[in-house]
Amino acid sequence: MAADCGVFVDWSQMGDVSHDAAPGKTEYKDLKELKQHARSGQWAKNHSQRSAVYQQLLKALPCRTVTPDAAVYRDIVGNSNSKCNPSAYPLPDFVDGTAVPCYCLKAESVGSVHAVISCIAGQFPDISHCPSLPAVTALLLHWSVDEAQCFESVSRMLACNEPGRHLLDQTFLAYQSACMTFGDLVHKYCPAAHKLMVATATDVLEVYSDWQRWVLGDLPFSFAARVMDIYMVEGYKVLYRVALAILKFYRKQRSAAAGSALTKQDSAAVRSDIQAFVQNIGKSVTPEKLLEKAFSIRLFSRKEITLLQLANEKSLQQKGITVKQKSSIKRQNVQLAVNADNFSSEIVSAKEIRDIWSWIPERFALCQPQLLFTTSTHGCSLNRFYSHCEGYEPTLMLIRTTDGEMCGAFLSTDWEERKRGGNKLSFFGTGECFVFRMKPEMERYEWVVIKHPELANASQAADDEQTGANNNGGLQSLEKPATDPSHLSPFLSARHFNLNSRNTSMFMAGNIDSIIIGGGEGNALYIDSELNHGRTEQCLTFDNPPLCAESFQIALLEVWGFKDAMAS
Repeated sequence: MAADCGVFVDWSQMGDVSHDAAPGKTEYKDLKELKQHARSGQWAKNHSQRSAVYQQLLKALPCRTVTPDAAVYRDIVGNSNSKCNPSAYPLPDFVDGTAVPCYCLKAESVGSVHAVISCIAGQFPDISHCPSLPAVTALLLHWSVDEAQCFESVSRMLACNEPGRHLLDQTFLAYQSACMTFGDLVHKYCPAAHKLMVATATDVLEVYSDWQRWVLGDLPFSFAARVMDIYMVEGYKVLYRVALAILKFYRKQRSAAAGSALTKQDSAAVRSDIQAFVQNIGKSVTPEKLLEKAFSIRLFSRKEITLLQLANEKSLQQKGITVKQKSSIKRQNVQLAVNADNFSSEIVSAKEIRDIWSWIPERFALCQPQLLFTTSTHGCSLNRFYSHCEGYEPTLMLIRTTDGEMCGAFLSTDWEERKRGGNKLSFFGTGECFVFRMKPEMERYEWVVIKHPELANASQAADDEQTGANNNGGLQSLEKPATDPSHLSPFLSARHFNLNSRNTSMFMAGNIDSIIIGGGEGNALYIDSELNHGRTEQCLTFDNPPLCAESFQIALLEVWGFKDAMAS
C-alpha cells in the first residue's frame, strides 16, 4: 500500500505530508479513540496511514447487497490508471456543472476522476442530483492505489444503507432540503452571520445553496482532507458544522473590513465573495482553528438535524418540488417569499416583513403570507380571532400600540390546540416559537433552551426532585420522556417535555379570557379578550426584555398565515 497509494498526487504541492514513511496505527476497535484521532489530525502527515484507515472505514460501511466493486470497474473501463482527456468522460448532468477540484492532483489525474464518475453514473442510475461527487471522488483518489479502488470507495459511500445515516445527497429533493436545513441552522446558531447575509444579499437562500461546495470543493486541500477525516468517521453532520464555522469566520472578516457600511449586493456577488474567502481561508485561519470553531458550535444531535431535514423535504414535496426544473424553483428571496406588489399590511412595510421572513424556518418561508385576521376588519373579539386563525399552522402575529410601538410573535402551532386543556389555560406550542420587537431596532428572541440547553438539565433536576417527593421516594414515572439537551428538539411540543412549567416550555396559551405567549414568572405577551389591552414582561421561555411599553393599548393587531401551509 505504501508504495502504491498516491500515484495520482502531485507531491510538489503536498508540503510536508509523507508518502514513504511507515504508517502508524490504521485499525481501531475503540470508537472514542477513532473519533479523537480523526479530529486531532493523527493521519494528516502520513499519506499511506490515511489511505489504510480510509480503506478500513469504507469496508466497515454497511451497504446495499449489490454494490459495485473494483472488479466491476475493471470489467467496464480496464486496469490502467487513465491518462485520458477528461472530455473523453464528460461529467454526468447530476453533478449540476460542478467542476473537479484539483486538490494537489496531477493534471492528468483529473481525467481519472472523470472516468470514475462516468462509471458511477452507469452503475447508479437512481442518482439524479449529486454536486458534491466530483470533490469526494477527487479526495478519495488521493488515497487509492488505482481508479478501480477509488470507484469502489465512492460506490460504498453512495450505497451506504445504515438506518438514519447517509453520506451524500443523491436527489434534488435531498440536496435542496439540506440547503434549507443549513439556512435553519444558520438562523439558530449563527445569528450574527445570518444578519449579515440578510443585510448584504438580495437572495439569502441562493447564498446558502453553496454551503456544500464551500466544504467540498472550495476549501484548500489541507483543510478538505482534515474535514474528510472526520466526515468519514462521524458522517454528514460534520459538513454542516464546518460550513457554519466558515460562515462565522467570513462574517468576522467581512464585518471588520466593511465596518458599518453594509450595503445590499446581488447574491452572485456575495456568493463569489464567500467563495474567494474560502479558497484563500489559509491566509487567516488554520485547519485546526476552523475545526475548533466547527465543534465549538453547540448543535443538537444528528437526530435533530434529521428531523429538520425531513420537515423541509415534506414541505418541498407538498409544493411539488422534487426534481430540478429549468424554471427556477427557488423562492424569490429567503427573507422574502413576500411579493411586495401583493403584500399589504397596516402595521409593517414590505421591507420589514422581509426582515421578519428571514427569521422563520425555511420550510415556511417558502410560502406567501396570507392575512387571516385584522382588528381593523374583523373587530376586537378574541372569539373572532380564534375562528379566523384556527386551522392554520404556523401563524405570525403583529401588534402596533397606540404609542406607535411594534412587536409580535411567530407561533408554530394551531390555536385549536388550546382546546386540549378544556376551559383551563394550558400551554402548548413548540420551541420554534419566537417573539420580536421592531423598534428601536429589530430583534428576535428565541426559545432560551436553544442557546442554553443546560437550562433543560436544571429544569429536569427540579422535576426529578418533585416527582420523588410525590412518589414518597418510589420509582419515577416510566412514561417520563428524556430531557437530555442532546435530545431536545424545537419541533416537539411542550407536552413532549417533562420540563418544569415555571421554566422554559411555556410557548403559547389561550382561553376565552386571554392569549399568552411565553411564560415563567412573566409573559412575553399577554392580550385580553377584547384585543384592546396588553402587557409585556421578561419571561423565562424567551428571556426577552419587554417588547414595548410594559402596559400598552393595542391600536391594531394582525395575524398572518402561510399559503400552502395550512395544517392538515
